[in-house]
Amino acid sequence: MLNSMKKLFSGKLSRTKLAITLTSFIVFSTILGFGVFHGTKAAVTVNVDGEEVTVRTHAKTVADILKELDIEVHPEDKLEPSKDTVVSDSMQIVWDPAKEVTLVIDDKEHAMYTTAETVQDFLAERDIDIKEHDKVSQDLNTPLKDNLVIAIEKAFEVTLDVGGEKQQVWSTSTTVADFLEQHDITVNDLDRVEPSLEELVAKDTVVNITRVEKVTDVVEEPIEFGVVTQNDSSLDKGKEQVVQQGENGTVANHYEVILENGKEVSRELVKTETVKESLDRIVAVGTKAPPPPQPKPQQVVSRSTETSSKEFYVSSTAYTAFCNGCSGVTSTGINLRTNPGAKVIAVDPSVIPLGTKVYVEGYGYAVAGDTGGAIKGHKIDVFFSDKDAAYRWGRKKVKIKILD
Repeated sequence: MLNSMKKLFSGKLSRTKLAITLTSFIVFSTILGFGVFHGTKAAVTVNVDGEEVTVRTHAKTVADILKELDIEVHPEDKLEPSKDTVVSDSMQIVWDPAKEVTLVIDDKEHAMYTTAETVQDFLAERDIDIKEHDKVSQDLNTPLKDNLVIAIEKAFEVTLDVGGEKQQVWSTSTTVADFLEQHDITVNDLDRVEPSLEELVAKDTVVNITRVEKVTDVVEEPIEFGVVTQNDSSLDKGKEQVVQQGENGTVANHYEVILENGKEVSRELVKTETVKESLDRIVAVGTKAPPPPQPKPQQVVSRSTETSSKEFYVSSTAYTAFCNGCSGVTSTGINLRTNPGAKVIAVDPSVIPLGTKVYVEGYGYAVAGDTGGAIKGHKIDVFFSDKDAAYRWGRKKVKIKILD
């Protein structure tokens, strides 16, 4: 009985040892297998958009690693090495996801993906050449990021004419006002700008600025002195003596002058001032009768072919064919504009009949061929083709001889 119990206990004890031994072996094998499994993993460094992550993996290819990391690679992304590259220990994988940017060139939008680092790199990647005068909305060194808008305005040549001086300058599409400000061009109040300041500048546009000035020009002109005659009974009839020398006066005419690009385009008389009054010339005319002639022996003389004449003094003025209200044609039908050399005087027909030939002191032989509303009595108006000559004549008393 005792031996039987010993055998039974001894058998049970052996089975327990065996179970423990088996269990220990299984645990050791599991631990060893686990260690061997993890020990055979490859150590891979993945650079994700600039941030490094180190992973241990049994993945066979780069694509498998990206799938384990739940990374979806788009065709525009930058991936090194490629997806089908076999994984090796200490491998470096770089994934740079593309950024979506909006490129606007002359108001035309383009959505693009890129892995370029800066705006300048992106433009170089797209073979977009930026000239000196082109306008870019972003600084070329600006780092790229999602949804960045890069607007480019391509420059073009514009003809700029300022005061008649032309030059070729560069511009982008902008208003004329902004274009002039960019080129430091000041527009004065009277200046004319074409096209208008609100219009847009385009290729081959000609921006024209006419410089307009308003100035005052003062012109001094002489006033011819008049001649006044006085009867002097102490002088023999027919003799004259100057009592007072005449002296010309001066008048200042103020003109408003408009200049465009330095050239006069209009002139308007706005004011007249007398600077110096004229001084009349006074002439004494003798009225003393000569002694009666002594009788002469009667002689037979031939009848003179010369006709008798009548002399007297009149108040005279001068006019031209282009005076205010003048038609240029006299009351007797003489066209003074087509006959500037004509010698014509306007008269009062009740004193000097129209058509009468006369001799006017200081003017010469003439014909009474015109009338005038202000020509009444012993007054005449002598014709001159030249305005300056008419001014010089002025107003004066002259002797007129009526020729039969």
